Amino acid sequence: MKPIFKTTGIVGAGAMGRGIAQIAAQSGSIVKLFDMQPQASTKAKAALADQWDKLLAKDRITLETAQANKERVVCVENLFDLSDCDLIIEAVVERLDVKQSLFTELEALVSEETVFASNTSSLSITAIASVLKCPERFAGFHFFNPVPLMKVVEVIAGIRTDADVCHKLSDYARQIGHTAVLAQDTPGFIVNHAGRGYGTEALRIISEGIADFATIDRILRDQLGFKLGPFELMDLTALDVSHPVMEAIYKQYYEEARYRPSVITAQRLAGGLLGKKSGAGFYAYVDGVMQVPTEAAVPEVLVMPPVWVSPRASRRSELLQLLKNLGAVIETGASASPQALMLVAPLGFDITTVAVVERLDPARTIGIDMLMDDATTKRRVLATNPATRIDMRDAAHALFARDGKAVSVIRDSGGFVSQRVVATIINIASDICQQGICSPKDLELAVTLGLGYPAGPLAMGDRYGPTNILEVLFNMQTVYGDQRYRPSPWLRRRGAIGLSLTHVES
Repeated sequence: MKPIFKTTGIVGAGAMGRGIAQIAAQSGSIVKLFDMQPQASTKAKAALADQWDKLLAKDRITLETAQANKERVVCVENLFDLSDCDLIIEAVVERLDVKQSLFTELEALVSEETVFASNTSSLSITAIASVLKCPERFAGFHFFNPVPLMKVVEVIAGIRTDADVCHKLSDYARQIGHTAVLAQDTPGFIVNHAGRGYGTEALRIISEGIADFATIDRILRDQLGFKLGPFELMDLTALDVSHPVMEAIYKQYYEEARYRPSVITAQRLAGGLLGKKSGAGFYAYVDGVMQVPTEAAVPEVLVMPPVWVSPRASRRSELLQLLKNLGAVIETGASASPQALMLVAPLGFDITTVAVVERLDPARTIGIDMLMDDATTKRRVLATNPATRIDMRDAAHALFARDGKAVSVIRDSGGFVSQRVVATIINIASDICQQGICSPKDLELAVTLGLGYPAGPLAMGDRYGPTNILEVLFNMQTVYGDQRYRPSPWLRRRGAIGLSLTHVES
């Protein structure tokens, strides 16, 4: 197939530039590789040749294909050598002045038909293009690392970008084996914007002393199905990468509460606890292997108290059946006996608030997260309140671990862990759609391919129920008094009338 762009210039021969060069050459484009650092493009070409030789050795490609790919990559020594390119992609340092200067110089060298693209992850496409005589030719073309494996690319239109430029880049993305998602020029575009809820809400949970890093990671992996917990993920990406992104998006949105970063990552960044690459982060690393703290053992309880379940508990009938299956002695009266463990299952509220509102004895009151269907999760999460007795806490832990399922016991939290994290993710995603940054379809594709979430945020909302997510957010806003949890109009309106969160108005 004839490539849409016959000759592609790439400025910047680092990991991102090299990855883009690889897939462009494999698609049939001539790739001209330039870097300001001496020998950088030559080293990148050698690394690409080595990669293709490895694929050849594994019989993944033929000798003819490997040789053709190598011949398509040409190292050039100055920008003038890029003057005949149909497309030029920059993958240089994330500084607005550097990118503007580069494209100003390139504009004087190339034809009027040449398309310009930036691989920026955080800078405004409109701002970069503002120095050009023809900003219509300029768009964002944001790949993810490692480029050959991360099969999604964001195509971002600046305010003055010609629609045909985005169409060409989208077609080219598909030609080089990637899925293109279209986004408007906003801080974080789609993926880095949608990803704000996962890490920042986990950091808020830590800042409240609700649970430790490893417990939060276990809960979000086992209850919601994330491949990596948020602290594992931050250790992998490294705080010198992730924290500046948090700050940049927060500042570019004029301190929008939903994107507020955490002093915890700022302090750890200052202290050099970057993550795996520095040998220490939220976890310790020995020879590159993460050291995971041992989980607390299930307590031994000789005499199990009877259990009374609040009539306001979410999924109450399922919870009662679960208790029956676990062999609990269940009290069915309007109020609990003086000996009973009192079980509540709120959405968004903390256990203290429920105990006060329902006039329960806080010393015997324990909460369980029932947002998810118990049969679909690998872990149950219980929450105490400041007055919960140790014997009641241990009894609840032992009871819910009777069938061998993992149990985490956390301190009081509005929304436990999973409720507040998933609600934040869904709410931010809903507002991305409300702002018209992208279509619901492209948002779901971008997040599942770019972040590896178990499902798209809107699909998560539909799975757990938009009305349930709304209840979590409304109640958390009551508990914390924080505008961070105000529901997006997209979520509020669709939840109110029973529509899927993917529904687009006609």
